Amino acid sequence: MTFAVHKTLSVAGALLAGLLLSSCSSTSQQVEAPARLPAYHFVPGKTAVLHNGKAIPPRNAPAQVKRAIAAANSLVNKPYRLGGGHRKHYDSHYDCSGSTSFVLKEAGLLTSTRHSKLFLNYGQKGAGDWISVYAKNGHVFMVICGLRFDTTGSGRRGEGPRWRVDGRNARNFLVRHPTGL
Repeated sequence: MTFAVHKTLSVAGALLAGLLLSSCSSTSQQVEAPARLPAYHFVPGKTAVLHNGKAIPPRNAPAQVKRAIAAANSLVNKPYRLGGGHRKHYDSHYDCSGSTSFVLKEAGLLTSTRHSKLFLNYGQKGAGDWISVYAKNGHVFMVICGLRFDTTGSGRRGEGPRWRVDGRNARNFLVRHPTGL
């Protein structure tokens, strides 16, 4: 009889522990992006300005944000290639996660190149004040000072990282941001 009571308590304890652990899982702590990101809207002192395909940061942007924009500008017009930017930091082609990793590494906000799925746990949950990373398994893009930096958007094959001002579907993306930004 004592064994049966002990076994029942052990099973109940295991179930309770499982419920508690599942409530702490990373997916319950994520912030899902809105279904559609709006098009660019200029806000003085907060948003970057696009000039000839390159972003100009606001004067009051933190140094890391300015470095991120400079890094992203250096990739504009590079062609897309799956796996680009993963074997070599300075590459001739970049994919979505290679370009996002490059920008964050150059800004001192990431130590190693990541695949898109690994950005699901990058930094802190939710949108940032200056930089937001939108990730799902299979794609990642960023919004820096209100401008979207993405490898998709025009519908042309082979087009690599570019600044975008149009809205985009963000359904099923999780949004993260670098700590403090």
